[in-house]
Amino acid sequence: MVRGKRLLVDVGPLRVREFRRLWAAGIVTTLGAQLTAFVVPLQIYEFSGSSAWVGLAGLVGLAPMAAAALWSGALADVRDRRRVLLTTTVGIGVTSLLLWAQAWAHLRSVGVLLVLVGVQQALFGANSTVSRAVTPRLVRPGLLPAANALQSVVLLSAGIAGPLLAGGLLPAVGSGTLYLADAVAVCATVWAVWRLPALPPVGGGERRHEPVMRQIVDGIRLVTRHQVLLRVYLCDFAALSLGLPTALFPQLAAEAFHPSDIGMLYAAVSAGGVLAGLFSGAFTRVRRHGAAVAVCTGLWGLAVAGFGTARSLPAAVTWLLLAGGALLALGVFRKTVLQTAVPDGMRGRLQGIDTVVAAGGPRLGDLLHGTVGSALGVPWTVTGGGVLTVVVAALVLLAGGRRNRPGVDVPRAGQETAGRAAGP
Repeated sequence: MVRGKRLLVDVGPLRVREFRRLWAAGIVTTLGAQLTAFVVPLQIYEFSGSSAWVGLAGLVGLAPMAAAALWSGALADVRDRRRVLLTTTVGIGVTSLLLWAQAWAHLRSVGVLLVLVGVQQALFGANSTVSRAVTPRLVRPGLLPAANALQSVVLLSAGIAGPLLAGGLLPAVGSGTLYLADAVAVCATVWAVWRLPALPPVGGGERRHEPVMRQIVDGIRLVTRHQVLLRVYLCDFAALSLGLPTALFPQLAAEAFHPSDIGMLYAAVSAGGVLAGLFSGAFTRVRRHGAAVAVCTGLWGLAVAGFGTARSLPAAVTWLLLAGGALLALGVFRKTVLQTAVPDGMRGRLQGIDTVVAAGGPRLGDLLHGTVGSALGVPWTVTGGGVLTVVVAALVLLAGGRRNRPGVDVPRAGQETAGRAAGP
């Protein structure tokens, strides 16, 4: 019985007051962000009457997000992370207010919406990068997997509840009110960040006058020389590009199931992640995080391959639930590696690179799956992508096994600095 309880969600990080405030505020803010994410494409389609403009909105934010993530990652290594996080959080709230203003003024301008989307995506990229670099300063290294799991569960849960809430509220209150609700929800995180202690640079402050590009290049150079980091990024990129077939969900729903089933396909991946997060206690006891990344990537690929062979909706949903659980575990262990494998003075830049991979991988995956799917058909494309992901994971795992001594996986260079800002 005791052993079973240890497998359930690990709430140890919530005993750290600063992390608990951020996590609780994140529930409110993330749910609010989903309201904006729901309304923006609807408004763009309403103003333009074209799905092409809706698709363009997804690409408009990619370059600003990537650039802001790399820049903020370098900044987080040489500046007080609390101040950087506070600035980007306030910026997100201001952008939501501007979205409300354009709706209140009835501008009906696709151009204005695209500009605001680009600005907000840049702020999101910067904010998420700095936020992940802050977490290791708040909780001790042993609690990082549990902390990452708790944060991931919030994101996935909001991804399910947010669209349902927005869909119910939109006819009653209108798009402008949803934007305003998002801006108000951001205030919760502004308050939580304001209450954080100062988080000055550790081991990187002496470089604050170096050009930002030089600092970014230093971070990329570190990744190319660090075999564990290379393997982690490779696994993540393979999972998000080769093994993420969401671009084919509409066609699959129309051809194999029913068009109205597409919502269930999207929700199943997030639901699988939430269910896996309820057993995050199992993640805490894993010691070889780099190997765990490869294993979870392989499990994700197997589940996606199984989904490609499904001929009934219950079977497809079951495979996607398994895939969502594997994807959550992959994200937990990936973040833990990036937070513990290097000194604190390099964490921001690694998180910036990670944000670029996480943002670019799915978009490349949409392009690959859409192109190949139109040529080979949906089942072959989905299953083939899953199999290729498994192959990549197996090769990475074999390469890691040859390089590592037994029981050794991720270097703990950053452990001496983690947890200084707050105790366990």
